[in-house]
Amino acid sequence: NVLKVFHAGRQDIEIFHHLAAVIPHPLFDTQIAAMVCGFGDQVGYEQLVNRLAKASIDKSSRFTDWARRPLTEQQLSYAIADVTHLRVIFEKLCGMIRRSGREPWLKEEMDILASPATYAQHPEDAWKRLKARLRKPRQLAALRALAAWREREAQARDMPRRRVLKDEALIELATQLPADERQLAALRSISPGQARSATGRALLKVIAEVQALPEDALPQPARGKPQPPEGAGAKADILKLALKIVSERERIAPKLIAPAADLERIAAGETDVPALQGWRRAVFGDLAQKLLAGQMVIGIQDGKPAIMPS
Repeated sequence: NVLKVFHAGRQDIEIFHHLAAVIPHPLFDTQIAAMVCGFGDQVGYEQLVNRLAKASIDKSSRFTDWARRPLTEQQLSYAIADVTHLRVIFEKLCGMIRRSGREPWLKEEMDILASPATYAQHPEDAWKRLKARLRKPRQLAALRALAAWREREAQARDMPRRRVLKDEALIELATQLPADERQLAALRSISPGQARSATGRALLKVIAEVQALPEDALPQPARGKPQPPEGAGAKADILKLALKIVSERERIAPKLIAPAADLERIAAGETDVPALQGWRRAVFGDLAQKLLAGQMVIGIQDGKPAIMPS
């Protein structure tokens, strides 16, 4: 029942979830709470320390090598300062949220943060996050298999994905499809040492398995995005202005209400959009749909942009 307070804690919580299959609960994220209180998008811990705790943080150890031991007194002081001010920040943010009546908003956001679905990762889908312009089905199959291998390897070795193999290397491997150690070592992104190592042998094994796949087991290139309905771009621009007006009026970070992708989807006529659900619908979603329906307009009122009935 002890409340756990984080700042921008999603990655920390993801580690708990993947290593121990648990999510700390109950929890409170000061970055999300600060966005609800109008401190801007993805506000930093240092900014909250300055503004709410009236303190400052020594930045000299920010880029230190935390893997080296023993830690110096300066490093320890920096690490302690990273949590020392959280209580004051938490208490002040809670007061602001209570006075604004936004406790239900914050609860929705904390429920999302505490949901296992938020951290679900499937190695077979990792390739979709890579920015690769591959069109041939077998190359796509190789990218899928190699990205899944890297995902599992990173989890097994408890290290960042890019430390196992960089994105550029995955894409080059999927493009060139080396068949042996000599071809593997000839790639720009693979060193001769890597080619001779267990990693090199594992990569060649993955590629050989892909080469053995029948044609009907290969993924097909994604079709281009369908063209948005006529006028959707202009509608999205109107919604961006409306979001700016609402976020300034409500003193809440605009990206917390609706990122640009949500605005584009609403402008295209989609309805299954986060900005049209929960507290976001009450604050912005209903108004956005009324704007698109011509029931509301944007104009100037008392010298300022405003949203008003048509």
